[in-house]
Amino acid sequence: MTAKTWFITGGTPGGFGMAYADAALDIGGRVVLTVRRPAELETWARFYGDRVLVLPVDVTDVEQVQTAVQEAEEHFGGIDVLVNNAGRGWFGSIEGMADADVRAMFELNFFALLSVIRAVLPGMRARGSGWIVNMSSVAGLRGVAGFGYYSATKFAVEAVTDVLRDEVAPLGIRVMTVEPGAFRTRAYAGFGDEPVAESIAEYRPMLEQIRAAMIEQNGTQPGDPQRGVRAVIAAMAQDPPPRRLILGSGGFDTVVATLEDSLTEIRAHEALSRGSDFPPD
Repeated sequence: MTAKTWFITGGTPGGFGMAYADAALDIGGRVVLTVRRPAELETWARFYGDRVLVLPVDVTDVEQVQTAVQEAEEHFGGIDVLVNNAGRGWFGSIEGMADADVRAMFELNFFALLSVIRAVLPGMRARGSGWIVNMSSVAGLRGVAGFGYYSATKFAVEAVTDVLRDEVAPLGIRVMTVEPGAFRTRAYAGFGDEPVAESIAEYRPMLEQIRAAMIEQNGTQPGDPQRGVRAVIAAMAQDPPPRRLILGSGGFDTVVATLEDSLTEIRAHEALSRGSDFPPD
C-alpha cells in the first residue's frame, strides 16, 4: 500500500514512530513526524530532504496539534494516513498511583489521540479518503497488574476506535487498531531510572518485581518494530483490512487466550444473563 503523506506522532528514535516513518518513506511516501526533541532527528531528516517535515509538538496541547496539522496540510497538500503513536506508560497500583500521574497518562494516551484525530478528520472528509491507525497495546485487550491505568487508557482507545471506524466508513475513511506485545523499542529503558513510587506498602513487592522484570527484558523483547510496521502496512492493503491487528506471537497468544476464557465464562452464566429479562408474555 502506498500513501502520499503520513502524519505520525511520537517520533522517538528507536520506537514505532520512527519505524513507521522509515517504512512510509521506503514505499514512496512523504512523512510529517511530530516530536518533543526535534534536534535528535536533524541528521535523519536532512537525508530525506523535502520528503520529511519534522514538527516540534506536544500532543497534549490542542492548539499545537491543530497548528501542526494545518502546517502539514499546507506543506504537502493533505494528510492521507494518520498514525497515532505517541504515548507512554506509568506503573503503579490502582489504589496508590498519584492522581496527577493517572490524569497525565490519560491526557497523553487518550485525549491527545482524540485531539489529533479531530484535527485531521476535516481534511480527510473533504477528500473522501484517508487512513487512521491508532496504536493501542495488548494491554488494551487484557489488563496488566501494575499497569492498570495504562491498560485503562488503551481500553479507551480500543472503544473509541471501534466506534470511529463505523462512523467514518461511509465517508471513505478506514480505521484500524494495532496492539503490539513486547517489542524492542525504548519503552522499557526508563524503568532502570525510575524507582518504585508507591504510597501503599502492600503493593511495593508486586511493583518491585515488575520493575525488575522490565529491566531484565529491556533489549531482549521478541518483537521487531520494523517487521511489526511492515505487517501493519500489509494489513492496510488487504480488502477488507482487519479491524485490529495484534503484533507479536506472545501478544497474539495472550489475546486469543483472554478472549476464549472470556467467552467461556460468559456462556457459563448464560442462564443468569437471560434470566434478567421480563418474562415473556
